[in-house]
Amino acid sequence: MINKMGFLKRILRPTPQDTADAPVAPGSFERLSDEELQVHMGIKTYGAFELTDAIRPSYDVQIAPRQGFRYDKYVDEASGATTPVIMAAATKSILLDTFLELIDHLGNVVDVVLETSHHSSSHHEDLYREHIDVPVLKSILMEFEDVLTDDGCTGIAIINPTKKQEVQLDEHKLLIAYGAPLDPFRETLIGADVYPDKSIRFITEAEHVHSSSERMYDRFLQLQTRLGVEDESSEDTAAW
Repeated sequence: MINKMGFLKRILRPTPQDTADAPVAPGSFERLSDEELQVHMGIKTYGAFELTDAIRPSYDVQIAPRQGFRYDKYVDEASGATTPVIMAAATKSILLDTFLELIDHLGNVVDVVLETSHHSSSHHEDLYREHIDVPVLKSILMEFEDVLTDDGCTGIAIINPTKKQEVQLDEHKLLIAYGAPLDPFRETLIGADVYPDKSIRFITEAEHVHSSSERMYDRFLQLQTRLGVEDESSEDTAAW
């Protein structure tokens, strides 16, 4: 199984090669005092949209978070094959419930990829669990809602390799579904009052900051144990 966690980050963020010759401007966070940063991190609502504790936009709010979804695509660099994608932002009060409803479209038995960047700001580690019953999985995820929604260093992907479909709740707390057909995912999002918006921009498309803590890392380790996931380096991986 080839992990596709984070492929949307490559779509939405320039690659190192793209930015190698670009001038580097100081980020808005680097100019803040501790007090200003604390105040900014304490702002949770932007209009009707409530963020989780995991992430905040730039200090000058280059992109104001809002609810909605848009279509995108993943292009495989080797084969040129494209995979249709839906990307969505949902307010905190419905985030996990909507994620769990999206999972229902993947079938009764799925694979899990748990993502952590607790020990690195430049890359993440992926932990795998194959063949878990969806009712069991959803029960565990509900128990660990805090780390899944409020930890900016935790992401999770639920995969059906047979259907070649995946649903992610990434570390930015975006909901991402890919693999045809997308209509069931679209209907679930609309049913949760998350509507299509071609012009929507996501928090990942501008400067932003992630938030975590020792308590969240402890909860992540507990979630890792409950899911029974393993480091990808401990197993041979095979392509879909």
